[in-house]
Amino acid sequence: MFHFTPELLTESGKTSYRFRCPGPGVFQCDLTGLVFVMTQVAELLYNTVQWDESLLQSAVCQLHLPHCETKDALIVDGLLSVVHITDDGMSILEPLKITDTHVVVKVPHLSAFGLIWDIVRRFQNKSRQIEAQVLLFLRPPDTGPRVLDVLLLPRNVLLDEVDDCVGSKHIRISSKCHLNIDQSYSVHCQPEGFIIQPEVNYGPNYHPTFEVFLETIPEKVTLMVQDRERTEVWRRNVSLKAEDSDPPEDRLLLVRRQFVQRVSDPVLNQLLDKLLERGVITDGEMQSVRTGRADKARDVMDTVRRKGSAASSVLISALCEVDPVLSRELRLI
Repeated sequence: MFHFTPELLTESGKTSYRFRCPGPGVFQCDLTGLVFVMTQVAELLYNTVQWDESLLQSAVCQLHLPHCETKDALIVDGLLSVVHITDDGMSILEPLKITDTHVVVKVPHLSAFGLIWDIVRRFQNKSRQIEAQVLLFLRPPDTGPRVLDVLLLPRNVLLDEVDDCVGSKHIRISSKCHLNIDQSYSVHCQPEGFIIQPEVNYGPNYHPTFEVFLETIPEKVTLMVQDRERTEVWRRNVSLKAEDSDPPEDRLLLVRRQFVQRVSDPVLNQLLDKLLERGVITDGEMQSVRTGRADKARDVMDTVRRKGSAASSVLISALCEVDPVLSRELRLI
């Protein structure tokens, strides 16, 4: 199996992925976990959506859909199927194979695909445990206390799809755990004394499940997720020491999506002029910038970020000078 990292495309707040397959074979996307079985050379353009139309090319003959079921749940025969939605209605596809991580189906023609559970067999498997993840996001400085968002999500939810935390700092930490659907959970923190809301919650969902209010930023906290019987399902030591001193290129990456969506074409032209004047970009790089506001914004952001901290600091300074309103909204000031 060949692993690939696709090109990211962002338009109107939606992320899609592009990859050109060099020929027949099995290809796995490192960002989404999707596996494509190809019969010929083709360009793939795809995204992950909730029952919206998927953009796939006709060379695809199989699709491997990531799931979040545990090994114990998969013992139940026929637990997972794939729903196939077209303009003519909905049909159920029986999987060719179910692995520990993916459900494999033959692709009849282009349309939307999604996983469904068999209700009867799901009822028989009363624990309803899934492979899950705990994601942490530290909100930017504001007029009030800092807030650490704790999200309980299925394993196959993509980090890029968690839109509610755009602008927050994703804290990288080992996140794997097992959660039960419809189970209530609580979050606990050491040292004690921080406000955590709500006291209990049901997961998983796409919104901040819990909020930990940090009156001060400690160097380290210990976070625990417990079920209703007070059994720990996840516990980690979380380092917060460096979260307020991110390198300039990381600050730009954090606001990349918002920058692409909101920066105007005149501002982009002024930024290019200033970057050229200050030696951050060359004449050739300026000439190679694509037309179209969104593509131009991506080229400016990515070209500068790849050059490191000094170049990224110049872009931040130039944006604050040219468009202070947008800079404040992106929390770059």
